[in-house]
Amino acid sequence: MNSSLLYRKWVVVGTTSSGKSTLAWRMSERLGADFVELDAIHWQANWTPIALEEFRVRVETATRAKSWVVAGNYHVVRDLIWPRAEAVVWLDYPLPIVFWRLLTRSLRRDWTQEELWNGNREKFWWHLKLWSEESLFHWLFKTYWRRKRETPILLALPEHAHLHLVHLRSPREADEWLRKIADSC
Repeated sequence: MNSSLLYRKWVVVGTTSSGKSTLAWRMSERLGADFVELDAIHWQANWTPIALEEFRVRVETATRAKSWVVAGNYHVVRDLIWPRAEAVVWLDYPLPIVFWRLLTRSLRRDWTQEELWNGNREKFWWHLKLWSEESLFHWLFKTYWRRKRETPILLALPEHAHLHLVHLRSPREADEWLRKIADSC
């Protein structure tokens, strides 16, 4: 039996555009677990962030379930999620892969006018303003190396010693790992 099936509460972390939500959703489908997308909770209509206390209440409620897969890195709710989680999947991909994914995803979302959460849609031109907090490219360059430094430090803390780590370094490795889970179900 695949040891991954022993865990019912997962958190998927990684930099922007690494595929956290996609992998977490696919995992939740295969494991029969609730899918919790932190961005969907955080971003209200018109790209308005939810009030911090309400965000924490909703995340706390979502992680009371018997089985779940959370997608996201929000440090303001890590203290709610990580103590309850049993395993962490860290999508630790090279910068060129993540940059390419962000570029193609942003272009596709702009072209198709894909609705993300609560009626929100991305505009590609926002991301071209590299100096702006609106730009996901700005966010990628601001956080990529910090996440590579901070994630191992966070995982090494005594309060996170209970977490099983799945450290995936490429999309191919992630697909193979997910296939193993699917084959075991």
